[in-house]
Amino acid sequence: MAQQAYMTETDGGGSGPERRGARFRRLLDRLVSGWRGDPRIWRRGIVTAAVAVVVALVMLLHSRIPNRIGNLGSLTETFLPWIGLLVPVLLLVALLRRSATALIAVVLPAVVWLNLFGGLVGDKSGAGGDLTVATHNVNADNLDPTGTARDVAASGADVLALEELTASAVPVYEKALASTYKYHAVQGTVGLWSKYPLTGVKAVDIKLGWTRAMRAAVATPAGQVAVYVAHLPSVRVKMEAGFTARQRDKSADALGEAIADEKLPRSVLLGDLNGTMNDRALNAVTSQMRSTQGAAGSGFGFSWPASFPMARIDQILVKGVEPVTSWTLPETGSDHLPVAARVKVDTTAS
Repeated sequence: MAQQAYMTETDGGGSGPERRGARFRRLLDRLVSGWRGDPRIWRRGIVTAAVAVVVALVMLLHSRIPNRIGNLGSLTETFLPWIGLLVPVLLLVALLRRSATALIAVVLPAVVWLNLFGGLVGDKSGAGGDLTVATHNVNADNLDPTGTARDVAASGADVLALEELTASAVPVYEKALASTYKYHAVQGTVGLWSKYPLTGVKAVDIKLGWTRAMRAAVATPAGQVAVYVAHLPSVRVKMEAGFTARQRDKSADALGEAIADEKLPRSVLLGDLNGTMNDRALNAVTSQMRSTQGAAGSGFGFSWPASFPMARIDQILVKGVEPVTSWTLPETGSDHLPVAARVKVDTTAS
């Protein structure tokens, strides 16, 4: 009996499980105490409810936010998933305010966010595929190009695209990648390394005045694939003009035209597009190609900035091939994370 008492009693005079249960009940009672029979639960929290509705409308109608003022629409779309962080904050405020109106209203942005991004939360990656591709903005100021080349080659990619290459760094990357990739081509500040032969290599004019995009046909064992590499202009945040992206948008339209004119039925776009799949400015490209991350990735696959990724602006988009899996690679000496994907080129195979 003495042993039983020792096992069940605590210094407070009650059992451990009973005390934990009592603590939970007290917390629950504190949250809901006074709700029953209080007519003000419907009148309190009107402001919180209004904010919840506005948040839901911003996510639901993001494409209607105009770009005329500081390119606000594209800025919102770039960081659209992060707006969902307001939902738990609003929920907490609604509980503290003891507002039934606010609690009901918070359901709206929660449902909209889940409708937009719920499919990205889970893991959609599969097995198989016959081609692994990767892309990396290596950063012109990268202090360790050899290490960066070694890291991305270790991904096992059959085809590797690099952006933001400088004239002085190109020989370093060529030397570091020579043992892994037999074929390569560089056009301006972008390059393509491949384990399979390249033909039809050419620069793609994206209306910049210098070369930041290219195209090549890769002779994979499963058939030819047109591979585009692109580095669209950076967007800028300026005090006097807000979020500016006019040149990026113009280049995206030109890239979309080039891809639309492609004669090969299978295409892959690798590169830093300086925009997310939600950004309407990339519609000329995204309307005709699928994101491997959206189709077969795990999570959002944010790639920038590398120290604390907040947006996926480095993209792998495909047309005529089937995404199997998509992922981000570990941080290198760049301010971007590399991204990779495995795809199925021979879609007729069982």
